[in-house]
Amino acid sequence: MGSVFTAVTSDFAPPVEYAVAVERFLASAGLSAASQRVYRIALTTWAWMLVERESPVGTARRGAAAPVVPLGLLDSASAPSRLEAGFAAREAAVGARTANRELAILRSALSWWRARDWVTSDPTVAIRRRPATAPGVEPLTDEQARAVLRLRAPLREQALWHAVYDSGGGIERILSLDVPDLDPNRRRTHPRLAGEPLHWRAATGSLLAYLGAGRPSGPLFLTDRRAPADTPARDRCAVTGRGRLSYRRAAELFTAATQGLDEAGRGWTLRQLRRD
Repeated sequence: MGSVFTAVTSDFAPPVEYAVAVERFLASAGLSAASQRVYRIALTTWAWMLVERESPVGTARRGAAAPVVPLGLLDSASAPSRLEAGFAAREAAVGARTANRELAILRSALSWWRARDWVTSDPTVAIRRRPATAPGVEPLTDEQARAVLRLRAPLREQALWHAVYDSGGGIERILSLDVPDLDPNRRRTHPRLAGEPLHWRAATGSLLAYLGAGRPSGPLFLTDRRAPADTPARDRCAVTGRGRLSYRRAAELFTAATQGLDEAGRGWTLRQLRRD
């Protein structure tokens, strides 16, 4: 996954601790607050792997104190095998999509660190991405997906569903987009963002443009209600006062909307709409 980073404004001495290197990378990556949280969690997960300890999963992951890891451990002879084993365990615990995304995030950080000679090797070079279709979760057929995109639904849902289907991007990443992250002329995310740009068709571009119309900044996908007072500024729209739409709520809305299309009557999952 390629990355474009903001230039470093001052010279840093090479950090000793992995966690410090993570924070310096995030400070220079030009990410939204929501994306920074995703990247920080992913990079902390790799710290557990480096010390050959199982990363916490679910709610336990948020409250667990990260291990103190020397950054130099990434250059050790044992790092490649530790990370490869940890990646396999991570895939078994959370699925291929999440594990692959976390691998891409680590590689972005490694590229930034290596450019500064903080790390001299790439201990992930032998790790291969896993097939992204999770067992038991069949992606929607083209006919089913077209039926979803023809549903009468609010603009926000239409824009999100089209973006998920067209771009093949991670749903969490799409929900983390801010209005200025769009490059409407080229129908893609702005190239300044970390990671490969997401691309979409003209119809999807129009929906996304309408969704962000009149809002120069703030989250692209908003909640229906005003955000709580303690919501970070980056996750709140200054024009409407509403917060960033969560994955959980987006998934609930999709499943409810597709119950009439699903022969079993349960509704489909938002992840089934995504194309690899």
